[in-house]
Amino acid sequence: MNGLSTLNAGLGVRQGEPKPKRALLLVNRHARQAQHSVSRVVRELRSLGLELFEEYPEGPLDWPGIIRSYQNRVDVAIVGGGDGTLNGAIEGLVDTGLPLGILPLGTANDLARTLGIPLSLPEACRAIAFGNLHYIDLGWVNGKYFFNVASFGLSVQITERLSKEAKRRWGVFAYAIAALQAMWQARPFSAEIRHQGESVSVKTIQIAVGNGRYYGGGMTVAHDATIDDRRLDLYSLEIERWWQVIPLIPALRQGRYSRTFGVRTLECQEIEVYTRRPYPINTDGEITSYTPARFRVIPSALAVIIPQKSTKPEMRYRGIVV
Repeated sequence: MNGLSTLNAGLGVRQGEPKPKRALLLVNRHARQAQHSVSRVVRELRSLGLELFEEYPEGPLDWPGIIRSYQNRVDVAIVGGGDGTLNGAIEGLVDTGLPLGILPLGTANDLARTLGIPLSLPEACRAIAFGNLHYIDLGWVNGKYFFNVASFGLSVQITERLSKEAKRRWGVFAYAIAALQAMWQARPFSAEIRHQGESVSVKTIQIAVGNGRYYGGGMTVAHDATIDDRRLDLYSLEIERWWQVIPLIPALRQGRYSRTFGVRTLECQEIEVYTRRPYPINTDGEITSYTPARFRVIPSALAVIIPQKSTKPEMRYRGIVV
């Protein structure tokens, strides 16, 4: 093994391995771009030499079982959809150890952005056919995995207003519209954050815990967060009036909070959050659990195919760009 291969192995990237030949293709037909793109994607992947086994499940509950049924028949599971669709596939991917190939067919495609995966479908197909494996962390809350962010408070109110029709019509701008509708109704709630034997009580309108970098249509958890840094990044939005969010928007977009009034931040591997009553928890855009919440990071939990020459800062690991 040469020096480059040794370095990449230490970073979680595997170069020089056989490229995938047999692939399970799972597509969410309800994804924003799916209806117009599925046949083109199938032609593109086959032209690149992949033998495809196509599945089009009706709902997210079917995804893990389908992935498990193909464990010994394919080299990779290709998932076409948005962040919620990808989240629905996590359990099956973790259970089988199959690498993940991503076709960004959703509205926000935050995981694809974090990983430096092209949003152009032909380029994303080529990345799957010729890319490298990269091992990423997963977040975990109350038994549920997540790629990007788990949160409760304002984000859940936004999710409840974010209809499929709005996402189809307005695209990523639907997130901003839903946020404006939800903000004026947001009210602070009490929470207790426990970390490394210490506890702090807060009044907040949102607590978010990030594993990756991007979420919610391009918002940033923390400016230096990566999806392979073996840590979680928490922020708590501690304001009293909805209009106080407005001056915080640049910080929320960039993930830079060091001098921002009203935002508490914390880096951790494990953390617990308690509330007086149960609050629904949003993981990658889907409601999957309720508080109290126990969070932890699962390092190098899943292999994902990324482009060969990814120079995105998101792919840094221990200060080295891969």
